[in-house]
Amino acid sequence: MNEHQMRTMPFHYGWVIVAAGTMTVFASLGLGRFSLGMLLPSMGEGLALTYTEMGVISTANFVGYLVAVAMAGRVEQIFGARRAIAATLFLVAASMMLVSRAGGFSEVLVLYFITGLGSGISNVLIMGLVSHWFLRSRRGRAAGFMVSGSGFAIVLSGLLVPAINAGWGAEGWRVSWLVLAAAAMVVAALVFVLLRDKPGDMGLDPLGVDPPSAATNGAQENGLGRLIAHFGVIYFLFGFTYVIYATFIVTTLVQERDFPEATAGHFWAVVGFLSIFSGPLFGTLSDRLGRKEGLIIVFALQMTAYVLVAGGLPGVFLYLSIGLFGICAFSVPGIMAAAMGDYMGAHRAAAAFGTITFVFGIGQIAGPAVAGWMADVSGGFAGGFYLAAVLAATAIALSMFLRRPG
Repeated sequence: MNEHQMRTMPFHYGWVIVAAGTMTVFASLGLGRFSLGMLLPSMGEGLALTYTEMGVISTANFVGYLVAVAMAGRVEQIFGARRAIAATLFLVAASMMLVSRAGGFSEVLVLYFITGLGSGISNVLIMGLVSHWFLRSRRGRAAGFMVSGSGFAIVLSGLLVPAINAGWGAEGWRVSWLVLAAAAMVVAALVFVLLRDKPGDMGLDPLGVDPPSAATNGAQENGLGRLIAHFGVIYFLFGFTYVIYATFIVTTLVQERDFPEATAGHFWAVVGFLSIFSGPLFGTLSDRLGRKEGLIIVFALQMTAYVLVAGGLPGVFLYLSIGLFGICAFSVPGIMAAAMGDYMGAHRAAAAFGTITFVFGIGQIAGPAVAGWMADVSGGFAGGFYLAAVLAATAIALSMFLRRPG
């Protein structure tokens, strides 16, 4: 498809960018990170990994992600978003392929760190493109569809990995890594073909409209640092809290609530399915109500989910908790990406999103460590979930103090 054909399509090419973005998140975060939970049990057994080593492998991915976020802006300046995103997706796929051949802990540790590097750069840059291709009235919806890619990957890995393990036995985890890596490689090729850095490159204007107050300047020059810090703290709290739930909910159901492992796995698949709709739903809602209001609603739902699972209530409340968490699981990244375009303007959105994502990444590393330590001390995860609820309430309070852009 040439540039003329792209310009004469019956819909705005921005929606092709959204489709490519959804595939990017599917491969970079969904396959590169969220599939690990399904693969760890069989991989740990095959490589004789301790629980501590499993945790360190997961942490290595987050550390790689943090390093990548710090590099993303510079990489975009040198190579451009399209080339950088495609190249780092190939890096994700190649590192996953090599994990499938790893012979021990040290090899997996280094390779999964590299997976995190690729995931971080590709994710930050693809979310930054939202602000170039969409104006404020459509940004939240566009970013929301992109982040739904993680949900598709959770569902895929939840169904595919057990099936492969059943057919290949002890070597199933290696085959699973290869299959997921091949999927990421295909995505990288498609993304390179479909992506364009800016609508102006194709003679197009961004899709949507800006309110008059924001049409000429997406960010106030005074207080930019304070504004980014404000969003950064909110995003840190999201990273800290959501990953506690994502990491320990299945363990809680099995070890503390005596659910069969298969049943708990089905619950996690339900979270993945519901999370597909979380980004588009709350992204669109934030377009209509405002980013501040969208964040308040999401954190209120998550706070409720954390309290319900922490309280030792009957099973119906666990189902409600899982439903509430799933329906808003990945909505905050989409809202944040849209907000950076609103407040910072398109030309600064990617750098600003990279900055707050770095802080968010620190929260992702700290959350499971603190909740795991609390569980060791208290003998259960209720304290960690209550801590997540308190911090979600703090995020609600901080969101209330956000001022409208423009």
